[in-house]
Amino acid sequence: MDSRRMMSAAAAVASAALVAGCLLQRQEGVDLSAQALAAAEASGVGPGAGGTLRIYTWSDYIAPDVIAGFERALGVKVVVDTFDSNEDMYARLKAGGAGYDIVMPSSYQIETMAEEGMIDELDHSKLPNVRKNFESTFAFQILDPSFAYSVPYAMTYTGLAYRKDRLPAGVAVDSWAVLGNPAVKGRVTLLDDIREVIGIGLVYLGYSVNSSEPGEIAAAADQVIKWRCNVRKFDSESYKTEVPSGETWIGQGYSTDVAQVMSGKGKSGASARGDVGFAIPKEGFVMAFDEMVVTKSASRKDLAYAFINYVYDGDVAKANMEYICGPCPVKPGLAQLEPGFRSMITLTPAQLSAGQVLRGFDGQPGVMELYNKAWDRIRAAEAR
Repeated sequence: MDSRRMMSAAAAVASAALVAGCLLQRQEGVDLSAQALAAAEASGVGPGAGGTLRIYTWSDYIAPDVIAGFERALGVKVVVDTFDSNEDMYARLKAGGAGYDIVMPSSYQIETMAEEGMIDELDHSKLPNVRKNFESTFAFQILDPSFAYSVPYAMTYTGLAYRKDRLPAGVAVDSWAVLGNPAVKGRVTLLDDIREVIGIGLVYLGYSVNSSEPGEIAAAADQVIKWRCNVRKFDSESYKTEVPSGETWIGQGYSTDVAQVMSGKGKSGASARGDVGFAIPKEGFVMAFDEMVVTKSASRKDLAYAFINYVYDGDVAKANMEYICGPCPVKPGLAQLEPGFRSMITLTPAQLSAGQVLRGFDGQPGVMELYNKAWDRIRAAEAR
């Protein structure tokens, strides 16, 4: 067995353990109002602040107890809206959408947002918990370790969610090549995300997920188009319900989302799904950090700073990690996790070595145009 297959097998074992860990760690009704008040006061916001904090983020990405604790402590209302791709989020904000205070884009999107004046440079005097509690072992995955415009929230990586009992005999999910297997025709979904989809084409062909070479980007698009014959749709949400239902057999998905589905975590009334698995293909995978930014148009910047500082409290980070089943780079939060659970949600060095961090192409406007044109070709191709 070669080293890549060994790593894939190890990932499958870790995936099974992850489900058990999420179930063991699930907690209900944790009161975090004291932590919220302390973090807010350290940011210069006192009790009874009132008003509304508006957050734009990925679905199922903040623990309800975290929201409730902040609301109780400060007498505020937290409104959370969700997006399913960085591109949709960016387009909505560019169009003047919704007046959000905090947005949680992936790292590679942030430099563009900063250069276009969409987000504020951060005042770290209002974020004392961030510098104090950031876990430095995550630093190599952070595109801007100075945190000039953003504060890291959580790391995610993409792989394949699959319905174990629906895959035909002999169909293996240890490689991205499974996307082209005729046995799964019409039963595959891919994310509705330019970088993630073209990224798996690049990784599969042995190229950098951040390639700026026209020939490599075109080849990756060609590869995805070959897989397109099996793809029923591009969607960043449906795999979370359609893989469990059996409508989709294989869905490209985010690690945190799939772990929530497998464990029943984050879904009211949902049960653990032992028939759903998650695989990390042997060719490698895409990983990214989602980060917190304060928008230039925010009407409650005081609450935005208070909330970001609150997220970096150890108890709060622990609650978020137990809810999303993914790592947050908050040292005291990680330290509070049960050791087995902590090892489940943080990738091993061997697994990390196969991952590639998405980066932006600022200063290279022509490169993103290549990706956009490649994406147009992929979306225009018909499933045959």
